[in-house]
Amino acid sequence: MNIPQPSTPELYTKRRSHVLLRSAWQTVNIGDIAHTPGVLALLEKWAPDIDVTLWPCDITNGVEPMLRARFPAVRIVTDPADVRTAFDQCDFLLHGSGPSLVAQRDVEQWLQATGKPYGVMGITLPDADLMGKTPEQFQHTINILSAARFVYFRDSRSLALARAAGCAAPVMDFGPDGAFACDLRDDARAEAFLQRHALEPGRFLCCIPRLRYTPYWTIPAKNRPIDPVKHAHNEEWKEHDHAPLRQAIKAVVAETDLKVLLCPEDQTQMAVGREMIWERLSPALRERVAWREDFWLTNEAASTYARSAGLFGHEMHSPILCIGQGVPAIVCRWAEQTSKGFMWQDIGLADWLFDFDRADDPARLPETVLAMALHPDAARAKAARAHTLVAERQAATVQQLLHALA
Repeated sequence: MNIPQPSTPELYTKRRSHVLLRSAWQTVNIGDIAHTPGVLALLEKWAPDIDVTLWPCDITNGVEPMLRARFPAVRIVTDPADVRTAFDQCDFLLHGSGPSLVAQRDVEQWLQATGKPYGVMGITLPDADLMGKTPEQFQHTINILSAARFVYFRDSRSLALARAAGCAAPVMDFGPDGAFACDLRDDARAEAFLQRHALEPGRFLCCIPRLRYTPYWTIPAKNRPIDPVKHAHNEEWKEHDHAPLRQAIKAVVAETDLKVLLCPEDQTQMAVGREMIWERLSPALRERVAWREDFWLTNEAASTYARSAGLFGHEMHSPILCIGQGVPAIVCRWAEQTSKGFMWQDIGLADWLFDFDRADDPARLPETVLAMALHPDAARAKAARAHTLVAERQAATVQQLLHALA
């Protein structure tokens, strides 16, 4: 397929510029939810003179009213006729943060229908195998990225892969995940939950469990059959991956007066936390550990994290929500999660990144979690430095958008 070059921006900037944001990938994961309000908050702060229309994939399950309450000026289009109108009215398509070029087909649709420019903000570029793509399909993705005005990758390994693959976008750089800027809050729900579970602000850590592959087949709304290969892989690794979390909890309970909250980032993780951590703790340890049995939305989760002493576990966006508020957060990652975890190295938190595919990293986790708990001032200062770096880089990405619109 020949990819047409975007039209020159001068044709579209004689009035107030209008950006169409393609984002909001799914609602079963608070991180996938957080991408969108994060990017919207960045645009609100650093580009207040542009109009923004949101073209979401999924804003069900309470997400739409949450977004409308925080961003009342943002138009949301879901009906195909409204999307076509947005194509006519908008000057620029901005692909939001995500695990890949999630909306590649929609970017191609925009380009074919309008010829107008587009850019990409804060994605990971998995290799062809992890994306489930043939070499030809992967190269096509590179071609789509090359025709963008700018592409920001949320981890440096993705940037290196894009360059090695020949991506030729005029601007390519590290650009942190948009979720760092998410400022959704629900303080009332968070405070009520903490009171019910006798968790005091600043006196508890959060812990996130996770299987190697998200078992979407356990979410009724997804209506997916079980994947026997991925299920078997999860079963093989789940003890290896969760034993260090349990050891960290035991160390915190033994050496501090803090409690621990087991909480989810996606709808499958309440069950994982119960099976792999809660049920394997002694009754005495359970007195100091709270297990959240139901899912929550990003606003309540962020408010809870803000009241914690820090977070550790096997997810990416709960740590991102923490660092976005200056709260310490430790990330454990593995190859099945793509290269996104390496963004912790990119923002100066390399010693808070644990690669569970390495033989020695899991054993070092408990001592690092304990150090975070025992030295809260130093941990918060470290988180604040990372947040400053992220904020500076994100401001620069929006400036690039404004340059593309000029």
